Amino acid sequence: MKKTTVQKYFLTFLFSLFSIFFPIFSISAQSPPKREFRAAWIATVGNIDWPSKRGLSASQQQQEFINHLNFLQSHGFNAVIVQIRPAADAFYPSNFEPWSQYLTGKQGLPPFPNYDPLLFMIKETHKRNMEFHAWFNPYRALVNSAVNPNPASHVTKQHPDWLIHFGGKSYFDPGNPDARNYILNVLLDVVKRYNIDGVHIDDYFYPYPMPGKVFNDKTSFNKYNNGMSLDDWRRNNVNLFISQLYTQIKKEKYWVKFGVSPFGIWRNQKNDIKGSATSGTSCYDDLYSDIKLWIDNKWVDYIAPQLYWENGHRVAPFEILLPWWAQNKGERHLYIGLGLYRMVGAKSEIWKTPQEILRQISMTRQQETEGIVFYSISNFSKINNDLEDSLSQTYFRTIAIPPAMPWLKSFSPPQPTLQVKIAENGNFLTWEVPGNKLDLKYLVYRFEDGEKINLNHADKIIALTQAQSFLDRSRTPKKRYVYIVSSLDRLWNESAPSSFELN
Repeated sequence: MKKTTVQKYFLTFLFSLFSIFFPIFSISAQSPPKREFRAAWIATVGNIDWPSKRGLSASQQQQEFINHLNFLQSHGFNAVIVQIRPAADAFYPSNFEPWSQYLTGKQGLPPFPNYDPLLFMIKETHKRNMEFHAWFNPYRALVNSAVNPNPASHVTKQHPDWLIHFGGKSYFDPGNPDARNYILNVLLDVVKRYNIDGVHIDDYFYPYPMPGKVFNDKTSFNKYNNGMSLDDWRRNNVNLFISQLYTQIKKEKYWVKFGVSPFGIWRNQKNDIKGSATSGTSCYDDLYSDIKLWIDNKWVDYIAPQLYWENGHRVAPFEILLPWWAQNKGERHLYIGLGLYRMVGAKSEIWKTPQEILRQISMTRQQETEGIVFYSISNFSKINNDLEDSLSQTYFRTIAIPPAMPWLKSFSPPQPTLQVKIAENGNFLTWEVPGNKLDLKYLVYRFEDGEKINLNHADKIIALTQAQSFLDRSRTPKKRYVYIVSSLDRLWNESAPSSFELN
């Protein structure tokens, strides 16, 4: 029976009361899910996360990034979202834009010794069986309108008419078709040249409103409005960009995922009955980004709303927003953005311990979302170890693979043929797969003799590997096990399991 709107919000209200006054049933006490996107944002603008400061040598930059990856891998993560174009600049050699000042301290100056940071990051990430999502800020042109560090050939100097200065920063005008096409070309250049797993855009479309400030796009509005109101025209500009970007990514490489991390409120209920019972800034009304339309039109593969508020928040309660997004994710994946930074120097009691974040993880799993993203990586080093210990020992203690996206590809990779031999130092597994082995990974499962075989139990996965062999050193000598191996393609579709091997 279809629930009425009143019924839906009554159920949401009951869930809110339950979660506030009663302990959340700890999913962490069970096995964590086998499929879950577990990521962290790595911000480069202002050297927020990486590199830790400007002017580090290439080897220092590389070691810092490796340290981030090693931390994430050891704590159960399977993806990174790395900002590679913070402000019309590049963390890779580009024919469009100069090297970022956040690498060397000077815009246009390459790292020393010279290397390709993006290529390096992708290779190191893939080496650890993790996904690399390239994070772009599409519209920010200058972090400081008064200072343009770019060479004379840069787009900000060649096309000043494409820029709008607002709040001390400069933005590409989303209403200018030439500016939009330029940005599309910059992003697609990376899709074409690099082996990325995803293109990621954050919440900066039209800038956040500022009291007494006007985003002066009057010229482009007068030229291109086509009879629309200012608000509808602005939303349409962003809709065009998102739809074109999605279509062109898939035309180039269908397997490259496209995700958006919107501000956590789509619309407030006071403005739209379909909105959430909140009262804050909204994507639709303030940032002119109609994320719900993009989901409905299937212009995204995933969304990662920034739900950086706590349960019981006065304006935007987590326990209200989480089920709203879960109910409105359509046929796309929902990864919940969690505000790790809120714990750094927290004055509010609720953020002084990891309990709020851990509770939010449990709640996201109860809502059957597809993943979690932490903002941001460097904040782990600014708080005590309690949260990371809880992740590695409990919440993320098992290997997880990202959820498959059947709308991109749904057929299974080849089934392995497994052999197991007992060796002195462990049980040695080898397997073969027919046909093309490019980009394949493998899951190794282990069950005790007589145990029921269930491949959905993540605690039965003992390895995720790119090799076609595995030495199980953790086996108990003289104990009998059933081993199963399956193959995974780059979109995490899983093959039929190999035949059982008992040893």
